[in-house]
Amino acid sequence: MAVAEQNDVLALEARAVLRDALSVSQAPCVTCSFQAEDMVVLALAREVAPDIPVLFLETGYHFAEVYEYRNAMTARYGLNLVNVVPEETVAAQEAEFGLLYRSAPDQCCKLRKVKPLFGALERYDSWLTGLRRVQSPTRANLQVMDTFPLPSGKRIPKISPLAAWTDREVWQFARDADIPLLPLYDKGYTSIGCEPCTLLPIDATNLRSGRWAGRKLECGIHIAGQ
Repeated sequence: MAVAEQNDVLALEARAVLRDALSVSQAPCVTCSFQAEDMVVLALAREVAPDIPVLFLETGYHFAEVYEYRNAMTARYGLNLVNVVPEETVAAQEAEFGLLYRSAPDQCCKLRKVKPLFGALERYDSWLTGLRRVQSPTRANLQVMDTFPLPSGKRIPKISPLAAWTDREVWQFARDADIPLLPLYDKGYTSIGCEPCTLLPIDATNLRSGRWAGRKLECGIHIAGQ
């Protein structure tokens, strides 16, 4: 099957998944780091739900390019952006604990990403993501449809319509849909998180190998549901 035909099939399947999921959801949301796959799933989701809340984890540690791109895409598409913020500012956290991203990255992720997101998800009844199996060995068994347990005991449907997509298919869809992508990709980054914890990939076969200097592969958000 030609690449274009394969992309058409994948897009049709993803649209069907999203249409079915959103037809029974009264309060859906999509998490978005503004990386390529998130921009693709966001574009597909907005075909069905144009005003879907777009949750961005505002850790305070992002690259300047990410903030600029987030703002540009929010304006370009009229996104219903929800900046999810931690309880403490960066300055307050660093005054209390020092540079946690160096000394205890798991704790830093917990305070600035995991805990804020899980709190925010309490307001929604379905959660769309741009997760894909090829992103990391930790995501190899990712399901398109899953149920995610929140710490409160609430269980929320978690939908990853791009689970089976390759990098090439994501980028081809973005080109075909005229979706501009984060400029950091042009510098060689393949997975982009907080600036202090993001390097160029260490292992070319593992897109997330540049995260946390190879000390770990996940921030902790998606582990509970596996």
